[in-house]
Amino acid sequence: MPAAKTHRAQQRKASRNRSTRSFTRSRVKTATEAIAEGTQNDAPDAALKDAVSALDRAVSKGVLHRNAAARQKSRLTRQYNNISS
Repeated sequence: MPAAKTHRAQQRKASRNRSTRSFTRSRVKTATEAIAEGTQNDAPDAALKDAVSALDRAVSKGVLHRNAAARQKSRLTRQYNNISS
């Protein structure tokens, strides 16, 4: 019986985490594409801000490890800085 209960709990957590993970990945992908285009308007700025916010939210919910999020934020920021300079 406890194994079945554990399995149900894991399924609940997985479905909750899936939506957060998907949301975060889509924001990071949007930011990466905006940075790759290198447009001079505010699209990369806003996309980077949204991606960093989504990564921080995923960390606070326990979906993503804080070091993994920090690494992704660092890489995105480095890409952004390369287009602006």
